[in-house]
Amino acid sequence: MGVEVGAQSARSRALAVLRVRSRALAVALLPAAVAVVLLVGGSTGHITGGSWPVTRWIVTVLAVLVLLAAAGIALVVARARPAVSPTVPIAEASAPDLYRLVRDLADRLDVPPPSAIALTPDCDSWLEDRTHPAHGPPPPEHRDEIAGARGMGGGAGRPRRAPAAPVLVIGSPFLWWMRVGELRAVLAPVVAGTGPSAHPDIAAARRFVRGLDAAVAVTSEPARGPLVRTVLAGVGWVTRLLLRSCRGHAAEMERGVAAAAAERAQAVDYGLRIVAQEQVGLAYAGWDRLLTRVALPAWRMGRWPARLDAGVVAALTELSRRDRLAEGFASRLGERPACDLLEEPGSVDEAASLLAARLFHGGPAEPGPDWAPVDWQEYPDEVVDRTWRTEAARLHRVLDALGVRHPTDPTQPDPGGPTLARVLDHLTAPATPATDDADPSVDRREAYGERGTGVSLNETETNETETETEVEAEVEVEEEVGEDGEPVLGSERTAALAAGLSAELAREEAAAPAVASGPGGGAEQPGPDWSFWDDGMLPLFPLQPPRSGRELLADHVTAMVCCAAMDTAGAAPGLDWLDGPALLVDGVRAADLGPRVLTLVEDGDPEPLRNWLRHLGVRPEKPVRLV
Repeated sequence: MGVEVGAQSARSRALAVLRVRSRALAVALLPAAVAVVLLVGGSTGHITGGSWPVTRWIVTVLAVLVLLAAAGIALVVARARPAVSPTVPIAEASAPDLYRLVRDLADRLDVPPPSAIALTPDCDSWLEDRTHPAHGPPPPEHRDEIAGARGMGGGAGRPRRAPAAPVLVIGSPFLWWMRVGELRAVLAPVVAGTGPSAHPDIAAARRFVRGLDAAVAVTSEPARGPLVRTVLAGVGWVTRLLLRSCRGHAAEMERGVAAAAAERAQAVDYGLRIVAQEQVGLAYAGWDRLLTRVALPAWRMGRWPARLDAGVVAALTELSRRDRLAEGFASRLGERPACDLLEEPGSVDEAASLLAARLFHGGPAEPGPDWAPVDWQEYPDEVVDRTWRTEAARLHRVLDALGVRHPTDPTQPDPGGPTLARVLDHLTAPATPATDDADPSVDRREAYGERGTGVSLNETETNETETETEVEAEVEVEEEVGEDGEPVLGSERTAALAAGLSAELAREEAAAPAVASGPGGGAEQPGPDWSFWDDGMLPLFPLQPPRSGRELLADHVTAMVCCAAMDTAGAAPGLDWLDGPALLVDGVRAADLGPRVLTLVEDGDPEPLRNWLRHLGVRPEKPVRLV
């Protein structure tokens, strides 16, 4: 009963959307109908004399203009390519068991099976309509002249139309974390949506709305000439008006389709579906943590982890080891994982990982010398160690540009080398003599903010120029802190260093080569379908906003501390599946480093960090190896 109610509601809303299209067509044909009446009336002698001849010509010209405008708008709507989600297509030959599972599920639900299966690097699943001719495969080449001649007359040479059934898009983390039964239970309500989608009215309404949406995107693109901009502005105004008119009906139609699909899927693995929904939330948490803490540092170094989906399993297994509430999740790993439904899960994982780097970071479309895959076993040396040493080298370059002197210690073999002591001495807030009427909080309020600095890195400032710059920066920071309320840094020198790091990183990013576009993956393995979306929009889903000066400085100081620990105390780089790069001392992760670095950066107090270094046996005065 619930299935029929939801489907009936969706069909009624689809008819409402189609009525908007019919009204638009009627408005376009109305001037032509009036012109026909006037012309017929004039030719038969019923409408003659007076101003009727002038009216007849005016209405006829107006009708022609309206028909031309309507034809142009209809042409733009018909030829506009609807948006398609970036996915990794999965051929049936590379996943026969997965296709068999989906078809059996469709048979149990008594709905048409999806036309194809694709994977997306996200924790979600949906049906996507790709029936537009632009989304179909290219027409086959006819090498037989007789067959080509027959195709010209009989239509056999025309390109095949894409299948009517939608494409099933599955989140790739689901295949690696979920078991086969859990995946079937999660996909049941999604596959059940193919039933309402096959109704002609619902399919026509969806094509109309998607065409309007694609036309709006076309008219929003920057045009070259003023005439083209004017024409596209008119087309955009009409399509936006139509889209607003049917937006509410389209949303209610989709709700009805979802309600009907959910009601139909109630009879399929209902109890297991409740348990599987818990795994969906857990997989989403692990995937988000893996991308932001583990994958993002590698992407910034020009490396992309080639087994992100396998990393989700490791991250969630680590979570189950740490969290007593997740102890039951580790026992599931003994069951058959859903990735066994793929013939080559490694190739699919690599293609999904490359697509994730493309979407969330804007990396190149295919591997290269500056964009190479990295395995999890090589991650500590290829990513963690290189990241720390690169950031430490950048930190000392900025210190050199600011004219910061090296600590003078004649006992050291390389007194001018990069040392942690140089960083600690520079970031330590200078002690100011106390006065009777001094405000104890004035140093904190008058310190630099994250972006309140105007220090030049290309020239050496004189004492007079430094004094003027400090006064201007203090006024600038007081206004910014007053508006934003963000924490200030420990001293003016700390803020200048943070600004220098921001400028240096911006120059490096600007000098980086442009992102290359092209097909990803080899010819024998699945790869993302790059042709459906524009490179200029990348990254589509940035993981984090740009780092502030305070965050950059804290990251670089942490990197310098880790380099000193590795070179002087025998520490090693490591990978924590939940927190990303980690410093290992005697095989154990070193803890409590972050708060001590923030104390140095924000308050200018080096004592907590010095005590931490002394406890681990790190020698700050020793030079470190940089990239």
